[in-house]
Amino acid sequence: MANSLRGEVLNLYKNLLYLGKEYPKGADYFRSRLKAAFLKNKDVKDPEKIKQLIARGEFVIKELEALYFLRKYRALKQRYYSDD
Repeated sequence: MANSLRGEVLNLYKNLLYLGKEYPKGADYFRSRLKAAFLKNKDVKDPEKIKQLIARGEFVIKELEALYFLRKYRALKQRYYSDD
């Protein structure tokens, strides 16, 4: 069971690192905050708590995707519509 959760945590970390490349404050800022968040919870052994933390990370992924889509939408809107 621990190995499957370890794989999920690693996938979550990789996905967040990938999404952090486009973060508005910069990739380095995002990477340092991400690493700190994962290191803070490195000693958690309870599988239920790990699953809760994974769910929280997946929520963060959805929020980041929404942030990026909104930023792209605003850029397109600015290009094609005037602010009358």
